[in-house]
Amino acid sequence: MTGPPTTTVATGARVDAGVRIGAGVVLWAGLLLVACWWVAGGGIGDLTGWTGALTSLGRLTGLVSADLLLVQVLLMARLPVLERAFGQDRLIALHRIVGFTSVNLMFGHVVLITWGYAAGELLRVPATFWDLTTDYPAMLLALAGTACLVMTAVTSVRAARARLRYESWHLLHLYAYLGVGFALPHQLWTGQEFLTSAGATAYWWSLWGAALGAVLVWRIGVPLWRNARHRLRVTAVVPEGDGVVSVHLAGRALDRFPARAGQFMLWRFLDRQGWTRGHPYSLSAAPDGRRLRITVKELGDGSRDARSIRPGTRVLFEGPFGRLTARARTRAGVVLIGAGVGVAPLRALAAGLDYGHGEAILLHRFTDRPLFADELRLFTERRGLRVVDLPGHRRSSHSWLGAGVSTDDVTALRTWVPDIADRDVYVCGPEQWAESVRRAATGAGVRPDRLHIEKFAW
Repeated sequence: MTGPPTTTVATGARVDAGVRIGAGVVLWAGLLLVACWWVAGGGIGDLTGWTGALTSLGRLTGLVSADLLLVQVLLMARLPVLERAFGQDRLIALHRIVGFTSVNLMFGHVVLITWGYAAGELLRVPATFWDLTTDYPAMLLALAGTACLVMTAVTSVRAARARLRYESWHLLHLYAYLGVGFALPHQLWTGQEFLTSAGATAYWWSLWGAALGAVLVWRIGVPLWRNARHRLRVTAVVPEGDGVVSVHLAGRALDRFPARAGQFMLWRFLDRQGWTRGHPYSLSAAPDGRRLRITVKELGDGSRDARSIRPGTRVLFEGPFGRLTARARTRAGVVLIGAGVGVAPLRALAAGLDYGHGEAILLHRFTDRPLFADELRLFTERRGLRVVDLPGHRRSSHSWLGAGVSTDDVTALRTWVPDIADRDVYVCGPEQWAESVRRAATGAGVRPDRLHIEKFAW
């Protein structure tokens, strides 16, 4: 019952695995090339003296920082091949690691280079920094770019994000593009490694061109084209209870709409202030070529206004995003585990996945009343979906279960799904809760490549 699925599905998962491996190889090969050019430029030989070592290490940290900075742009440029292979959650995690590493190395570059130019004397560092900033070409732009990137990094720290509205954080995060743009003149005019060889020049121009092209095409061009093609409008707003509403949408050529069941998009409703900032909402029904539906819980500023959206409102969207789709599937048997409004993309998957009786199980955590109860009942009757309702408040912050369940997390999973280790597991819900599910599923024997998670976090 829970053996491998169709060849097409398994092929998609294998291709994505190959892309992930290839992306890692390309990343490390690029860093190795940068290090080799530093060595060829006398980087190791300069380490023999104190002043030379400071300047040489400053060059190396600057090169690696620049490389990772452009990799960071590519990671979040909405490249379809990376979106399909990694999914938004993993891309965001990689983006954070690469971004913080790049900013830390940038700080190291500034400190080491300035210290080296000050002949290794700490007391001369402030004056030397002033001279470098005011006298060297493009250094003022580089300083402005550094300030933009530092602001982006500081507001991305978890403690800072917790104090910011999503809308404010999203706006501040766009300054990272200014930071990247301000860095290019500095690298062109004062970075000797940029022109140290024809290969180095070709590499840096190619990397800059790829980053710029990816942003122009996938973050600007493709969204504009898709919106012009589909021209989405709201047709109805339906309360679902517990501060949750479903927004129904219609448009043109929806049989060619690019989304799959389980994905989310960034939405902008053009009847209100703040429409320039997109909000991530999942499809709660599988696209059928005629209409779309998203389901929104009233949490932030944008979601609280969802109930007041008027029919006929024009809608802009970006996406689709996310890997919580049939493409990630490797087995015939699947388990869908959702909490609260996190059941929305899983409800879409329950409609969009191909499965037989007993091959799909939904574990539905909710506090007061379940979402889509009538629709899920139809899937149970007509398609053989098995639904396990898990009502009540969470018993602790370290468990994904309700207070009424007496067994531990792993035992509960094995009780409801004895063969869970032989299934794909799709999870959607708040970040801490989803992490609890991940630990329990791993403890129950689910392999990491069969665990597909989407968290409510930014």
